[in-house]
Amino acid sequence: MIKALIFDLDGTLVDSELIGAEALASLLPELGLTGAEIMARYRGWRFATILEEFSTLTERRLDESFVEAYRALSGKRFEAELQAFAGVEEMLQMATLPMCIASSGPPEKIARSLRVTGLGRFFGERAYSAYVVNSWKPDPGLFLHAAAAMGVEPGECLVIEDSEVGVEAARRAGMRALVHCPENKGLPGLPHFSDYRDFHEAVRQLAAA
Repeated sequence: MIKALIFDLDGTLVDSELIGAEALASLLPELGLTGAEIMARYRGWRFATILEEFSTLTERRLDESFVEAYRALSGKRFEAELQAFAGVEEMLQMATLPMCIASSGPPEKIARSLRVTGLGRFFGERAYSAYVVNSWKPDPGLFLHAAAAMGVEPGECLVIEDSEVGVEAARRAGMRALVHCPENKGLPGLPHFSDYRDFHEAVRQLAAA
């Protein structure tokens, strides 16, 4: 039985992945990658791991000053451009199960995204960060923390994700996963949806399976 919903944030509820990837592409032109290519290759990865790989590829030390420049650039764009995916607000208004956010982003990024998009009112304090829990997907720790905070068993949770590493984290946590794929390209063998108007029906089908 599904008793709680655990939502990833970036790329799942808010359309932020391309904005962040384009910010990286503009700061690292020597990579020769577009924002879309960075998003496709590194979706869901821990930011520190991405930077380690980019440091190797560019033979450049991407230190805290680079991180600050990236946060400033991407944050400015988030303030001006960030939106929730179409239908998310209506879906959340109709939701009857307890729900939370479990994101790999830092707390300040989560807070900004929820503020800018107006989604914060649906979650209150129930937004959990990998930076606080010190556990990054595909490690299951963040999802297990979210389940415990909501007072439900892992097997009673449905995780809504957009990345393979997030789905793997859900699997390791003993949770089912539903994949949001706005490009309508699901992960093989996993239930997915592309339009939030279909979300609650997708959940009902999973619960009945």
